Amino acid sequence: MALTVEDIWKTFAHGTHPQTVLRGVDMHVQPGELVALIGHSGCGKSTLLKAIGGLLPIDQGSVSLDGKVVTEPGPDRAMVFQQYSLLPRLSLVDNVRYAVRAARPDWGNGRADAASERYLTAVGLWEHKDKRPAQVSGGMQQRTAVARAFAVEPRALLLDEPFGALDALTRARLQSQLIDLWQSESDTEIVVMVTHGIDEAILLSDRIVVMGNAPGPSVIDVIPVELPRPRDRVSIIDDPHFRQVQQRLLDILMNELEPAA
Repeated sequence: MALTVEDIWKTFAHGTHPQTVLRGVDMHVQPGELVALIGHSGCGKSTLLKAIGGLLPIDQGSVSLDGKVVTEPGPDRAMVFQQYSLLPRLSLVDNVRYAVRAARPDWGNGRADAASERYLTAVGLWEHKDKRPAQVSGGMQQRTAVARAFAVEPRALLLDEPFGALDALTRARLQSQLIDLWQSESDTEIVVMVTHGIDEAILLSDRIVVMGNAPGPSVIDVIPVELPRPRDRVSIIDDPHFRQVQQRLLDILMNELEPAA
């Protein structure tokens, strides 16, 4: 089964000038795929991600996961945002534990605790488990947020610029950890990620959905990334296909699309 987005529309009211942000979006993500959403600010990337997560009602069309129509948030979908969204009074492990117990009440405390330990260990934070968010770096907070999302064992992981607030070195490390967790540690099969980074989209994804602003269609192009995994960030930049996709994205974003007014 897959994640299916069919002809979805979403309009926001802005006084006498409503803004239609999503305009007939169709998208299908198969198990084992990571799809990146890229485009100028205001084109609807985060709106689409929230609609998939069930956080935002749509005006028309449908979103379904494994054949089940999405109408509200659920444990089959987990989101990671640019801001870490951790509870400041709880330790790192309790932040993960709290989310797992809330999302998976049928698991029982033993399974929830085991999942919390497993994924905090996977991101290298178990030795810091008793620290509060204010006592660790931004990178460690975001690693906790990633561990929290995976610990729920969702079918689909939704990432809204998860590395945008991090320095380049921390971002690179977390990108690698994300792929390792997804491919070797978890049962999560589908990842959809919003990004502004062209190189990040190519490095991480299997397909890149390029989104545009009104009044044109929301989806401008879908570009396959046909690079074998695992991908080495140092050598991949010399691959002809990397350069080809990079140039295509630059052409679309810089020459073919107008930023939102």
